[in-house]
Amino acid sequence: MKNITSLFFLSALGLGVSCSTMKNPQTSAPESISVSPEMTSNPFMKKSALQYQAPEFDKIKDEHFKPAFDYGMKVQLAEIEKIANNTAAPTFENTILALETSGEVLKRAQIVFFNLTGSNTNPTLQKLEEEYAPIFSGLSDKIYLNEKIYSRIKGINTGNLGSEEKRLLELYKTNFEIAGANLSAENKEKVKKINEELATLSTQFSNKLLDARKNGAVLISDVRELDGLSADEIAATAADAKTAGHEGKYLLTLLNTTQQPLLQNLKNRATREKLFKASWYRAEKGNADDTRNILERQAKLRMEKAHLSGKKSFAEWKLQDQMAKNPENAMNLLAQLAKPAVATAKRESDEIQALIDEQKGGFTVEPWDWNFYSEQVRKAKYDLDENQIKPYFEVRTVLQKGVFFAAEKFYGITFKERKDLPVYHPDVTAYEVFDRDGKSLAIYYLDFYTRNNKNGGAWMSNFVEQSHLLGQKPVIVNVFNFQKPAEGKPSLISYDDVSTMFHEFGHTLHGLFADQKYISISGTNTPRDFVEFPSQINEFFALEPSVLKNYALHYQTKQPMPQSLVDKIKKAGDFNQGYATTELVSAATLDMNWHSVTDESQFKPTLEFEKDVLNKYGFNLKEVPPRYHTPYFAHIWGGGYSAGYYAYMWSDLLNANAWEYISTHGGMTRENGDRFRKYILSVGNSVDLNQAFKDFTGKAPDIKPLLRNKGFIK
Repeated sequence: MKNITSLFFLSALGLGVSCSTMKNPQTSAPESISVSPEMTSNPFMKKSALQYQAPEFDKIKDEHFKPAFDYGMKVQLAEIEKIANNTAAPTFENTILALETSGEVLKRAQIVFFNLTGSNTNPTLQKLEEEYAPIFSGLSDKIYLNEKIYSRIKGINTGNLGSEEKRLLELYKTNFEIAGANLSAENKEKVKKINEELATLSTQFSNKLLDARKNGAVLISDVRELDGLSADEIAATAADAKTAGHEGKYLLTLLNTTQQPLLQNLKNRATREKLFKASWYRAEKGNADDTRNILERQAKLRMEKAHLSGKKSFAEWKLQDQMAKNPENAMNLLAQLAKPAVATAKRESDEIQALIDEQKGGFTVEPWDWNFYSEQVRKAKYDLDENQIKPYFEVRTVLQKGVFFAAEKFYGITFKERKDLPVYHPDVTAYEVFDRDGKSLAIYYLDFYTRNNKNGGAWMSNFVEQSHLLGQKPVIVNVFNFQKPAEGKPSLISYDDVSTMFHEFGHTLHGLFADQKYISISGTNTPRDFVEFPSQINEFFALEPSVLKNYALHYQTKQPMPQSLVDKIKKAGDFNQGYATTELVSAATLDMNWHSVTDESQFKPTLEFEKDVLNKYGFNLKEVPPRYHTPYFAHIWGGGYSAGYYAYMWSDLLNANAWEYISTHGGMTRENGDRFRKYILSVGNSVDLNQAFKDFTGKAPDIKPLLRNKGFIK
């Protein structure tokens, strides 16, 4: 699944206030704070001179972050003290707006830093990340646990405030209360210590997992073990091995998920098993990369934090400001999906076993066999071969003639490549985005290929967030982990990768169409169980006939995909849904159970805890493991999805209902695009989102469209 890095990294540290900038930035320090000579020329001291404040990557160096952090925190603390000690009656302007526009220099440095640590890190940045995680957490506590500021927020008269101002005020009040601003002094100190340790542990987990992923790669000496891979795939593994210092060999690098893409084509069962187990055991080897002690400590600390806040569990604490409202509602949705998903996966497993037996394989299907044989089942049932599909999906063509084309058709926006803008890595491409009226709307970056210094998965982040108050337009990046082709070869991707591109661009659209006055309620700054909705709805456009015809072009002949092959893809749409849904719902169930513990005695060692949860909820098909095994579940231990991985399923519920509305009201029309933009994509968190959804579809969401989409009911 996908992640939205800068928002979630910063929110994981609790840095809600620092995610903002000032309209008229100070280029000189307050009188009480001196500016060192090194800060005078630091690129984070002032707004970027590039269009829309796009980061000046050609000027930003690793050595700029630490002084910018130190100076930026001093300035923000001075700003916070001024707000807290203001003797004037509290108003929206002198309290909420002052909070919203504090921490400008720090914010500029942080948002670039956390994007780089996710997509292009190095030992210097990793060390800084570990050093400053507890410091940033402490800064957040100094803001959100400040009793004077909390008292001022409660004292603001809302009578003359506009709707966005009321929404922002309520958001700050809620965030202060969730953080613990209304706790006793003693409990506040306990929360501060917990937050500091959690920030450190989260960073340590991420860094260990990055090393585990890198060190877990499988080195192959004999090319015969790679039978089944294409010549281009073998060349790419050879190139990876050479880069890692193993010229003449082949390196199978790991992605973030349990299953690995190459398992689909590898004919050698021993190689498949080796690759799967390298993935599964990557972070539980008892070595320096082992994450178990860290995550077990995180789970206990989160429970303790929830108890201090008067909640039974961390999940109850975490969901109080989400659309689901409480863990029971989230688990109810997961349960409604789990039963039909597991039943369907069992039938799929029987089909795979029958094929293995027919071929006289002499073994019982294991996790490393699933993708290889399910692909054969798909070929048999639908006459569909993934290798037939890939030549029609060249990554740049998919982007420009698929993703961009669909956005132009549905929303009226257009794109122009910008080679003049500096980027943080040679693989990154920049575009300028233009609105339906032809006016410039945003800057958009793309980072396609996997690297050993990049986090796994795919995500969207903002480098600059939209705000009418600050006169800011969005600057956005999408990051992927597609295999980089050998020199001179095309980058051919699977249909799943195509879906991922449309998905992540759905997040981008959510950011592009932000139309708020204040950053904290702008764009993707929404509850986590809503933020995946716009991205998932965009996946549907990948198979819209007019869109597919435009981008599914053979990379050599440039001919469109034959209709017969298109029909096969659509007929196979429900294929393997039992497996796909089971691996997601089981991962979400693991997350919710780790964070629903109410007493320390309920915790067990990581692997035992996971096994018990999976058995309890009926996830007992050994050939269908969770999409994320607990030791490498980065979303919940290193990102912002703790007690929140269910959000993908919750958003999918909204997505299925919204697509049903679009389909029954003319499909991919500009009228529907404008309506979706008006009620969903442009509102940020400035309105009640349950009501926004009802405004778009005319009714509350129902689970039946979701079950139909997955083929579980007719």
